[in-house]
Amino acid sequence: MVNGSGNMWRKALRAVAALVQVGCLAHCTLEFAADLVVCEGPSMEPTIRGSDILLSEHISVRSRVLPKGSVVIVRAPSDPHSYICKRLVAGPGDRVPVPGVLSFVPKGHVWLEGDNKHNSTDSRMYGPVPFGLVRGRAVMKLWPPSQIGFV
Repeated sequence: MVNGSGNMWRKALRAVAALVQVGCLAHCTLEFAADLVVCEGPSMEPTIRGSDILLSEHISVRSRVLPKGSVVIVRAPSDPHSYICKRLVAGPGDRVPVPGVLSFVPKGHVWLEGDNKHNSTDSRMYGPVPFGLVRGRAVMKLWPPSQIGFV
């Protein structure tokens, strides 16, 4: 009886250890490599619509290599509890078109704009965004199925 009970505990312990490993792997993947993002709102239309699901990668953000024109996922400067999807228009030292002013993006910042210029709250409203708020770069649209492809 004791031997059978010990075997059961070993199996339970192995199952718990496997769950912990899977959890750690999932956390590391979502935190450091890639995750899925749902972009809501009209600011990136027609490129990204309200319920599109995107695959976002984090490696280029961590290596600080984001090409201009990339669609990035950023912690909202006006609401730190939410994320926004915008296009990276300019990086540090680049000129940005601010009406009536010749402006440059400061070091450690990026300039973000929505594709839907008439319906987007972006750097034209709140200025350059600290690079530290950038979470990921959208690489692929996964939903809807009829629009699967690279962003």
